[in-house]
Amino acid sequence: MTSARELLPFDALGRHRLKLAFVGTHGVGKTTLCFDLAAQLKRLDLGVEIVKEVARRCPLPINEQTTPDAQAWILHTQIAEEIAAAAAYDAVICDRSVLDNYAYLVARIGRRPELDALVGSWIGTYDSLFKVPVLATPSFDGTRAVSPSFQMEIDAVINELVTAFGVEVLPLDPEDREGWIGVVMRTLGLPSHPPQIDLFAAGV
Repeated sequence: MTSARELLPFDALGRHRLKLAFVGTHGVGKTTLCFDLAAQLKRLDLGVEIVKEVARRCPLPINEQTTPDAQAWILHTQIAEEIAAAAAYDAVICDRSVLDNYAYLVARIGRRPELDALVGSWIGTYDSLFKVPVLATPSFDGTRAVSPSFQMEIDAVINELVTAFGVEVLPLDPEDREGWIGVVMRTLGLPSHPPQIDLFAAGV
C-alpha cells in the first residue's frame, strides 16, 4: 500500500517533502485555509508545520507604512522559518509566500533590484501556490489593515508580480469556497482520506 508520504515530491536531498503556500492579500481567509489543510494532511499521518504570517511579528512599520527595512526583515524571516520547517516536517504550509509579502513594498515604493533577486530565486522553492480570492473586506484584528481599497491594491499587485516572475499559481474559485481544500488535495495528488479506510471498507 502506498503511503501519503511516498506521494510527496522529492526535495533537493532526495527526501519526500512538500512545501506549498496560500497567496493573497490580507483578510481573505488564508490562515483558516492553512489550519484546515493541516488537519487534512495530519489525517494522512503526515508531519505538518504551518509557517505563520511573519509580518505580524515585524518590529518595523507594516501595512500602508511598510519600508524597505521592514520588508527585508519579513522576507528573510519567512525564508528562515520555511527552511527550519522543511528540515523537520513532511509538509510545510505557508500562510503567504515571499511573493505576496513583497507585494506590500512594491505597492508603496516599487520593485527593488536586490529584493527582486531574492524573491525570484526563492519563489521556485514552493511545490504549489494557491491564490485566494477576495470575498469580503478585511476586519480589524489588531494588526491587519482594514482599508478595502488597500486590500484590493495589494491583490492587484500580487497578480502583477505573478505575471512578472512567471509564477504558476492556481487560483481558487470564489464560487466554491467549501471546495477549496478538496481542490488543493487533488492538485497535490493526495487522497482525501487515509488508505487504511478503504481496507476497512473492503472488509465489511
